[in-house]
Amino acid sequence: MTKWNVDAAHTNVGFSVRHMMVSNVKGSFTGIEGSVTGDLENLTEAKIDFKIDVNTINTNNVDRDNHLRSDDFFAVESYPTITFDSTEIVKTGKDTYDVTGDLTVKDVTKKTTFKVTRTGSGKNPWGVDVVGFETETKISRKEFGLTWNQALETGGVLVGDDIKIMVELQVNPA
Repeated sequence: MTKWNVDAAHTNVGFSVRHMMVSNVKGSFTGIEGSVTGDLENLTEAKIDFKIDVNTINTNNVDRDNHLRSDDFFAVESYPTITFDSTEIVKTGKDTYDVTGDLTVKDVTKKTTFKVTRTGSGKNPWGVDVVGFETETKISRKEFGLTWNQALETGGVLVGDDIKIMVELQVNPA
């Protein structure tokens, strides 16, 4: 089986969450490493694992980023990484898959399914094979112990529960 490593310079891990019940806050993590081991033409037998450095969170607001790193949310000093390890991959169409695995945030692990699309492949200017994927899923932050919130005077809460996760991924041979 061939092993492919995440090309962090060409990968984006983004998220979006409802803010004050009226808009979305978007952010990203820049510290990602991981691998895909198997046939990238047919992922059904592959093994996929990722690790995200939570300290690299960026929402374009330093105060908010520091609050997200605090014990109110990610508690990065105790839980510095988010991990994902695939357990089942099902082909759902041409170049599309449901990738299910164990997503761990803080000390909570939940089965999570990502909708994955293989977006293409080619050689970079140095002759190295590269393969691209896009994926997304939605999780409940409360299920992962991210429960901090604040009630609003107008009703509702400051931070929504649903987190949309989007990943644009490029891998290179190990």
